[in-house]
Amino acid sequence: MNHPTAEVPVNGLLLALNAGSSSVKFSLFYVASGIPSLEMTGQVEGIGGAARLIVRSADGDVLRDTRWGREAGQRGAADYDACLGWLLGWIDKQTDGTPVVGVGHRVVHGAVRYAAPVRVDAAILADLRALIPLAPLHQPHNLEPIERLARLRPDIPQVACFDTAFHQGHAGTIDRLPLPRALHDEGIRRYGFHGLSYEYVAGRLAAVAPEIARGRVVVAHLGNGASLCALRDGRSVATTMGFTALDGLMMGTRCGSIDPGVVL
Repeated sequence: MNHPTAEVPVNGLLLALNAGSSSVKFSLFYVASGIPSLEMTGQVEGIGGAARLIVRSADGDVLRDTRWGREAGQRGAADYDACLGWLLGWIDKQTDGTPVVGVGHRVVHGAVRYAAPVRVDAAILADLRALIPLAPLHQPHNLEPIERLARLRPDIPQVACFDTAFHQGHAGTIDRLPLPRALHDEGIRRYGFHGLSYEYVAGRLAAVAPEIARGRVVVAHLGNGASLCALRDGRSVATTMGFTALDGLMMGTRCGSIDPGVVL
């Protein structure tokens, strides 16, 4: 299957978004001659009600702390359109009109079809929406700002980066579940998640401890969602999450691995 390339112009601003159900975390980079430098980071929280925008410089200084929607005495809730539009407008003002030349999005599930970042178009968006049942707590919220931005700023290229992509290339015995082959052929297999986090850790480990990075390493992603990943020479060879992001370690709102007898 041929997909649009993920390449975007290299001179200007790149916006990275990690969207949840009521918040969007972001980082803004200035890119010149292909080299990015961090300009600012921030978070919009309270989307759908009383929204708050907090922005910090690369040094950690607070650049903006703004509330709007109900908490600011305005009528109605602050929805995604309002928040993203306000954020883009604020960026335009703060950067003297330097254009945003691309937006990158964290997308939890890309199945086996997407092993690398891709530039999103309508067909790819439809593919990713079909994966919502496999990641219902994450996928819809990852895709919503892509759709909203496409409507607000259709001129800006958008790129999806997948948590599942880092785990592609496992040995077949690792990704297979002990189920009939027909079910595997339908897509029931271990995918693995938190791949963007593990990819970052693998890169940093190679930079600060290259001898360790070339060996066998177990990395822990610990937060409200949690998992482990076994690395060899910086590549994923096994991970605790499987078909969905429910398997493996106990998490904030997920029980992790559980004996099927408990359910049956």
